Amino acid sequence: MAVRAEADQLLDAAEELFYERGYHSVGMDALRTASGLPLKRIYSLFTGKDAIAVAMLDRRDERWHESLAERVDQEAQPENRVLAIFDWLSSWLAGEGHRGCAWINAFGELGGTSPEVADAVRRHKTRFRTYVNALATEAGAPPPVADGIFLLVEGCMVTAGISGNSDSAAQANDAAARLLRG
Repeated sequence: MAVRAEADQLLDAAEELFYERGYHSVGMDALRTASGLPLKRIYSLFTGKDAIAVAMLDRRDERWHESLAERVDQEAQPENRVLAIFDWLSSWLAGEGHRGCAWINAFGELGGTSPEVADAVRRHKTRFRTYVNALATEAGAPPPVADGIFLLVEGCMVTAGISGNSDSAAQANDAAARLLRG
């Protein structure tokens, strides 16, 4: 149990630092200081910074999907379940310290040099696309519309991350509602 607690302590520190500063600008010394763990212990838990990034992204994926599903599951009507994604995104995008999609950020910095990070990002995006497409299909949307809704979600996250404005979620919500109505 102590190993899990130490790993979580390190991953908490990594998530905060990587999301706030980026991956390249955070060194192992910063992770050591923020986590309170000696470097020797960090390296006994993970083989290096890329492995820490992958574990952090995978753990974040679980929490992110749980939070999203919790909001979506509050809706009974299939169309409202799809649109609940944008309601959830609006809150998430407006959150303090929001700096865009952690997976897009990771891919932008490390995707070309770390196959493991690129794979973690692809796992998250594939899982998310499957979820969005399933909700859209349940609402009666054909596959091209379901794919379009997923792209609206991704586009609003990128736009909000760059602009610092969460209005993109409401705009994407309106477009998704029009797509669902046919």
